Amino acid sequence: MRTSFNIPDEVIEEFDRVWQEQDLENRSRAVREAMLEYIESHSRLEETSGEIVALVAFDYRHHEVIQELHAVQHGYQDVILNTSHTHQGEWCLESLFCRGPAEQVRNLTYRLRDFDGVNRVKVMVIRDGEE
Repeated sequence: MRTSFNIPDEVIEEFDRVWQEQDLENRSRAVREAMLEYIESHSRLEETSGEIVALVAFDYRHHEVIQELHAVQHGYQDVILNTSHTHQGEWCLESLFCRGPAEQVRNLTYRLRDFDGVNRVKVMVIRDGEE
């Protein structure tokens, strides 16, 4: 199937550099691998249930979303145990150490992804309800 995407030039340039350094066959192969990794990481978050411990990390443009991000974090203060924040030029990196129901951590993650000023949101489940 052929499809098209709107992706900023600088992202495509960096993506091309990385897959070419890894000697992949072509961009299509690299996109397929990236999509499979995305599906795998998001499926794990969807399938996790019960009480979990997780680290949620995200980077964002401070001036674009800080008030809204604080409001979201206050809405989840029952699962956010601790936060860490650092400035990297116009970008900020924030980490949230969470403990609570998987559904709440999942919903927090999805809320953070809703903001245009948030670049990436990564979740590392340290302990899930099945252990």
